[in-house]
Amino acid sequence: MATEPATTNARTILFDDHVKFGARIVPFAGFEMPVQYTGVIQEAQAVRNGAGMFDVSHMARLRLKGDQVLAFLERVTTNDVSVLVNGKGQYSLLPNKTGGLVDDIIVYRVTEDHFFLVVNASNHAKDVAWLNENNAEGVTISDETGDTAMIAVQGPTASELLANHADDAEGIRNAPAFGLVETKIFGIPVLAARSGYTGEDGFEVICANEHASALWNALAGAGVVPCGLGSRDTLRVEAGLPLYGHELNDELSPIAAGLGWVIGKTKPFNGSEIINKHRANGTSHKLQGIKLPMKRLLLPDAKVFLGDREIGYVTSGVVSPVLECGIGFAYIAADVALGTEVEVDMRGKRESATVVSKRFYKRAK
Repeated sequence: MATEPATTNARTILFDDHVKFGARIVPFAGFEMPVQYTGVIQEAQAVRNGAGMFDVSHMARLRLKGDQVLAFLERVTTNDVSVLVNGKGQYSLLPNKTGGLVDDIIVYRVTEDHFFLVVNASNHAKDVAWLNENNAEGVTISDETGDTAMIAVQGPTASELLANHADDAEGIRNAPAFGLVETKIFGIPVLAARSGYTGEDGFEVICANEHASALWNALAGAGVVPCGLGSRDTLRVEAGLPLYGHELNDELSPIAAGLGWVIGKTKPFNGSEIINKHRANGTSHKLQGIKLPMKRLLLPDAKVFLGDREIGYVTSGVVSPVLECGIGFAYIAADVALGTEVEVDMRGKRESATVVSKRFYKRAK
């Protein structure tokens, strides 16, 4: 039986469909969102083995236009926007001026003077305010979040399933990572971006609100499994993907988080001098994976010890259906090597764990 709590949180356009499909609803980032339908493990396995879908309409969608939009984005994001061609996107960061992050985002180039951003739901208002405050180039920033829905269709069969129901089937099949395809799926006009947050192939599919329920139900009818935020969190930790508010925030260096690969080495941007110093000199702690030998949940902020020395703290933890044990991320002292046996304070009792690569799962090509 679906639960429908009394709350002042917002609802996505698909809320009634979640209730109809039996979702358990929880508050998340100011929204009432489905945490699970049939169960976290079953939903995670559906994504790893077939195709699952997530309502990610709570994430913000911003459209930027103007003659100086490229110069603006080069200054306010870390990645090299100039390398993008029409219809291609990139993972990037929105840095502040003190070496931390306002958010992590995706930047898509539609045309030379037209870009599209996807930003985190919890940072929606903050990001819009930051972009407007830093908008010396006079770029037009339009917020399309309230007028559109976004459904992430993820898994090894997701792309072929979408292609089979798309007007531009080859466009879907041949799209590169972070590629954009404008087409119709199940006869519904969509903007499909080959991206996601699970470590699997798939698309984030954007459509007008009036078509969202029809698209969700058509996908379910085609065999795509509805999935909640619980399995999405499990999948992103297995895939080594950070979450703002856990692994990233206004104070933490993106270099410590291992995100140097999305930070331009030569271009100036907000906070670039500080971040470049972190790259050159290193940081005291680095984000690493941490693995338990049993099915226990690592709790955020749990302290990590090497002997009597406190060496770090947990930022995220899940029980992995793939590895069948507790895994997570932790900021660990930079001198501690991968493979080191450590202990985690689990509610006052120390449990053995191992420092490992934060990429727990990598899909087969």
